[in-house]
Order: sequence, then structure tokens, then C-alpha cells
Amino acid sequence: MAANISIVKQKKRYTWKEIKRQKVLLFWAAVFIIYGFIFCYLPLFGWLMAFEDYKPMNGFFHSKFVGLDKFKELFMDDGFIQVIRNTLAMGVINLITTFVMAIVFAILLNEVKSKSGKKAVQTISYLPHFLSWIIVAGTGIVNEVLVHFHMLKEPLNFFAYPKYFWWIVAFANVWKETGWNAIIYLAAITSIDTTLYEAAAIDGAGRWGRIRHITLPGIRPTIMILLLMNVGNVLNAGFEVQYLLGNGLVQSVSQTIDIYVLKWGISQSDYSLGTAAGIFKSVVSIILIVIANQIAKRAGEEHLF
Repeated sequence: MAANISIVKQKKRYTWKEIKRQKVLLFWAAVFIIYGFIFCYLPLFGWLMAFEDYKPMNGFFHSKFVGLDKFKELFMDDGFIQVIRNTLAMGVINLITTFVMAIVFAILLNEVKSKSGKKAVQTISYLPHFLSWIIVAGTGIVNEVLVHFHMLKEPLNFFAYPKYFWWIVAFANVWKETGWNAIIYLAAITSIDTTLYEAAAIDGAGRWGRIRHITLPGIRPTIMILLLMNVGNVLNAGFEVQYLLGNGLVQSVSQTIDIYVLKWGISQSDYSLGTAAGIFKSVVSIILIVIANQIAKRAGEEHLF
């Protein structure tokens, strides 16, 4: 009987009256679906270039079909293997540093008791997110600070040493994105029941104890979902910062897959090779997300699907 009532209620939920009541939401949902289809899925038609010796004058349907030859050429290129290494290394470093720092910053900011001070720090921290990489890459502020505090006698050209480049990129990403990435963790923290903190304080738990046993478990589902999503972006190590900060001295460690696509797809007019490199990055990203999701699912953690 209870099951039948549940089925009837579920059916009533999708009446025309309910659809009319939600027409505004349905309209905007349709707008975003159409937008995503036009700008995210229709362009996938361009993947055909990776399987052809594409010439713009011939178009998709009259270019010579070459199958997987462009992918074979891609992996026979030692430069592309080096690019994969650089992209993967910078992607992993960026993932670890930006992900951890955003969580730490959100927790520390939540512990600030002054509301005005918390708002001021939060506002200042996420402002760099809106700065162009061109501005960030051209400031040279690190050398000025180090010289000012007498940590260096004279400015050091960090970009002349390949061993520093990956860490410079990571530092730049942390500085630029930590405040912005922390917003969602702060929102998750505010949803935690405050009576839990009060009960923990009564039981004698200190600040670290409350963070360890209440805050971290409270935002654990958010951490897992964002981690899974960010794992898929490991190969999206960046383009602008590497392109702007890179030079001939650090070229062996600064080239990423995106720069490789620009080099061959635009500069060398080999659109097929550039498209093949882009497809490789997309496929690897999907595989990483699926693997990470399955691991989280089997471990009983929050997962995407």
C-alpha cells in the first residue's frame, strides 16, 4: 500500500501544472543545454581532422583520409614525449599545491573571529584570480621583495634555470588561485552545524581538535568531489603562464601539450597533428576521471557517477 502511494506521488510530480510552474527554470535549463551543445559538442566534429591529412582548401570531406597515421607520427616525435612529461609534472604539482593550499586557507580563514577581518582577507585573497597572466608574468615582484629584505644582493634571473621553472609555475598558480578555490570550501564549512563545535568545546576539544574531528569530516564530501574533478585536469597544466614565462633557456621544461598544439596546429599549419594532440589530452583526462571515480566508489567515498 505504501509503495503504491509513493508511486502515485511520484507521478503527480510531473504534471503539466508542475511544468508550467517551473517554466522559467526549464527555459533557462534549455538555454544552457543548447549553449553547451553548440559550443562544446558541435566543435567535436573538428576531430575528423586528426584522421585526415587536412588542408583548409579541401575541407573535411575532400582531404585525404590517413587513419591513425597522425597519432603514430605524434608518438614517434621525441618532442611530444617531452611535452607529455612536462605537462604531467606541472599538472601534478599544481594539483597538489593548489588543492591543499585552498583547503588549508579556507580552514584558517574560518578560524578568524573578526567578521570584518575575515571579509577583508577573503576579498584580497581572491582578487588575483581576476588578474591577467600577462600582468602577473610581467611584474617581477619576487626579485624586488628578496632584494628589499636583503635575501639577495641583486636580482636573480630565475628563468635561466630549468630546475626552478615547474616550481615557479606552481607558486604562481597558488598565489593567483588559492583565494578563489577556497570559496567553495568556505561555503561547505558554513553548512556545518555550529552546535557540533559548541559540544566539542564543552567536551574539552581545542581548536585543532575541532578542525580535525568536525571541520575536515564535514567538508570531506566536497573535498572528494573537487579532487575527482581536478584529477581530470592534470593534463590541463596551463598555457598562458608557461607561454609567457618560457624562453629558450627553459624550453625543455616549459613546453606543454597546449603549446605543442599551438606550435603545430597554428604556426606550422599542421592542423591534423595539433588536433591529434588535443584528442590525446582529452582521452587521457576522461580515463583519469573514470579511474579516480571508480577508486573513490569502491572505497565508499563520494563519487561523480
